[in-house]
Amino acid sequence: MHPALATVLDRIAARKGCAPAALPPLYEAVDPEALAAVLESNPDVTVRFEYAGYRVVVGPGTDGSEVIDGRV
Repeated sequence: MHPALATVLDRIAARKGCAPAALPPLYEAVDPEALAAVLESNPDVTVRFEYAGYRVVVGPGTDGSEVIDGRV
């Protein structure tokens, strides 16, 4: 799993007060393998998607990830 996606899962789990394993499967919102391939092939790309009721922004770079406060 791409490090930025792991960070996203950790942040959402912390906001929900649960373990990352208790979150819905990431593949229900986005194809994690395809997203990782895009992020690794182009370090300047930014991807936005909704997951577990949150808006997620990933990129640019391996450390670039943001979970928008509040639920959508």
